[in-house]
Amino acid sequence: MEKGGEASAPQASVAGAYYAYVTASERRGSEAYAPLSALDKKMLNVVLINPEIPQNTGNIARTCAATNTVLHLVRPLGFDIDEKSVKRAGLDYWDKLTIKVYDDLADFYAQNEENVKNGATMWYASTKAKKVYTDAAYKDGDYLLFGRETKGIDEEILAANYDTTVRIPMWGEIRSLNLSNSVAIVLYEALRQNGFERFTLTGHLRGDRR
Repeated sequence: MEKGGEASAPQASVAGAYYAYVTASERRGSEAYAPLSALDKKMLNVVLINPEIPQNTGNIARTCAATNTVLHLVRPLGFDIDEKSVKRAGLDYWDKLTIKVYDDLADFYAQNEENVKNGATMWYASTKAKKVYTDAAYKDGDYLLFGRETKGIDEEILAANYDTTVRIPMWGEIRSLNLSNSVAIVLYEALRQNGFERFTLTGHLRGDRR
């Protein structure tokens, strides 16, 4: 969800999963990062359109790793994602994710069109929405789209998809939440609606193995 005042600048979360960097010429030069065992599995998707701040993307990557969610990054990005840059930004969960990178939004739509035809919904997060995010009905395979920190998702895109645009309620005159917080809030609601399938639901205190 757009941040306004924030400074500017796609089951893969199993530890030790084999990590592949794939350049697919049939995908118009886009890049795809994916543990090979996860390529054909269905799960939720978080889409970041032109993210600007690497720390936000790092936090979101960790959330995606912890929730078995595909992370999609749409260029242009406000940072590099080569191995050296990723390590420098502290994105230590990068190798535990399914990550897909696209040349632009048109490329993203083209590569994921078949999933939408098969029933997946694309949900757009924006402070400009009239629908609250908890009023949406999320299903496995859906996409949660978020815009860049300084401007959010372009209004013409929202207008064309307004029925599936959602907002997070806020108090008073605060313009928006931090991008990584917004992703976590909406993603966990989608996961809750789907019953946290295959998630660890209970913990225990140290020394208590009951």
